[in-house]
Amino acid sequence: MAQVFIYPATSLILSDLVARFGHKPLGTALSVRERIQTAGLDSPPLQMTPDDAKKGLRWAAVEVPSGVRGRMSLFGPLIDQAEAAIIVKNPDFAFGCMGCARTDELVEFLIKQKKIPILELYYPADEEEGIIFVRRVRDFLTGLGGSS
Repeated sequence: MAQVFIYPATSLILSDLVARFGHKPLGTALSVRERIQTAGLDSPPLQMTPDDAKKGLRWAAVEVPSGVRGRMSLFGPLIDQAEAAIIVKNPDFAFGCMGCARTDELVEFLIKQKKIPILELYYPADEEEGIIFVRRVRDFLTGLGGSS
């Protein structure tokens, strides 16, 4: 079983596919859920605290906007754990909103520095592309090992 970082990290579709093929999806859904349910966060869906921006300094420089550092406080630990990754480019908003082009660039850069298996796909535009999309994800995950 591999730990597979998914991006967009809020994609329930990718999380489900990764889990179905016997791997552990690394996405932010659980992290965000924990934050929403934690007392003291007054303004969901922002869920960022001043400490998050400080934690994000491990993955992003101090000159980077605090929103990027805050997001990296969620994504960074997942990237560190990743043994493989699936990155979907140009996703539909309903597929998993990420919120920030600079964060997208930084996440992709950090993932590619890890030298792990990476599957990069474009979001499908029609049913035929959707079938190919799922088939490519399946083939990638099967190649990592795990149950099928």
